Amino acid sequence: MSDKPPADDFDFDAHFDQAVDPRLLEVLVCPITHGALEYDRERQELISRGAGLAYPIRNGAPIMLPEEARALD
Repeated sequence: MSDKPPADDFDFDAHFDQAVDPRLLEVLVCPITHGALEYDRERQELISRGAGLAYPIRNGAPIMLPEEARALD
């Protein structure tokens, strides 16, 4: 018997540290404002204060689509 959870129950993001390469953060900009982004490591998001959006990072890859972003509170 294995100690591993079944593949469909495996939470990749919770299991692995999903740090984004700092070099990537230097070149990425908000697709709406073309302004700088802030990295929120805890929430795994890139924040655009100018656009009022948080872009998700999934499996270590930033999803830079406005329709995938959440509105900031």
